[in-house]
Amino acid sequence: MPGPRPDLTRLRIALTAFFALDGFVFAGWVVRIPAIKEQTGASASALGLALLGVSAGAVVTMTLTGRLVRRYGSHPVTVACAVLLCLSIALPPLTRSALALGAVLLVFGSAYGGINVAFNSAAVDLVAVLERPIMPSFHAAFSLGGMVGAGLGGLVAGALSPTRHLLALTLTGLLVTLFAGRALLRCEPAAPPDRTDRTPGKDGAPHRRDRRTRRLVITFGLIALCTAYGEGAMADWGTLHLEQDLDASPGLAAAGYSCFALAMTVGRLTGTTLLERLGRTATVVAGGTTAVAGMLLGSLAPSLWAALFGFAITGLGLANIFPVAVERAGALGGPSGVATASTLGYGGMLLGPPAIGFMADWFSLSAALVSVAALAAVAVLVAVATRRAAVPD
Repeated sequence: MPGPRPDLTRLRIALTAFFALDGFVFAGWVVRIPAIKEQTGASASALGLALLGVSAGAVVTMTLTGRLVRRYGSHPVTVACAVLLCLSIALPPLTRSALALGAVLLVFGSAYGGINVAFNSAAVDLVAVLERPIMPSFHAAFSLGGMVGAGLGGLVAGALSPTRHLLALTLTGLLVTLFAGRALLRCEPAAPPDRTDRTPGKDGAPHRRDRRTRRLVITFGLIALCTAYGEGAMADWGTLHLEQDLDASPGLAAAGYSCFALAMTVGRLTGTTLLERLGRTATVVAGGTTAVAGMLLGSLAPSLWAALFGFAITGLGLANIFPVAVERAGALGGPSGVATASTLGYGGMLLGPPAIGFMADWFSLSAALVSVAALAAVAVLVAVATRRAAVPD
């Protein structure tokens, strides 16, 4: 069998760069949340409401980006959203209240939601053309970017103010976008031959998906939601849990998200092999079960090192569930399927942290983080219950 065409290889590299950039920028914001919380004087619940700005911006944008991708193409939309993402990351340190923080996070969330739908749509098309389950490799780049961003953030937390740190992220991100964006815009989009979502009807509009397809897309979105909730919780509250409940230093607390991101990266780098051997349903079930055990340890362990180990196990378990869910939804529904599953999935990632903020005020942060294990168990049950209705592995 001949290898992939050079143009497809270049496309894969350019998309990988944007996935990595997204993770790098997002993690840079995540590790400075404790400092921003202190700067604004926000309580846990007020911070949760401010983080809702990210959620609202992302969810609203995701519902629109599928249409933009169909009209303008996934590549230009990816580049435009990357520029906005890099510019908006510099805004949170300029705020002095929870209300102002929520407003600027609305802009950041809009860019974050848009770029995720756009480059996931492009990646789904490339997976279909190559006919290999390489989706986890793109999300591995996101996790690797997150690991590097969190690691660097921990190193500079004591030396740089949040303002200087996030401004450096802006400049770095724009530089990456300049080079990767030029490469991406020069690549022809991958064109799967059997994408029903793009087949025009008599009036020139795409055919509407049938009810079974819509139900399956929503099912994959629900699985993505349950597991992405855990990613959002680890990103926004994992560092604070280690620092507040286990008395970790700021640098060591930031290492918690690095452990999570590293384990997720390793899991996703091996994801293609795992999917080829086990199939999608077995991969989701095994991963979700592992995440349940890991998060129970990470949230309830009385020692810092046991919690770090639990975070790593959680990352390993969650690694491939979200990529599988989005890829299957995109294979069924094209950009609309990606947008639906991404909206549900990233909605879980971004709406989960505010919910945990309220639960932390009502109970405790460690108790609130147990909800991550609960939703991972729900994802396993949904995958098992719908395995016969889903598309074949």
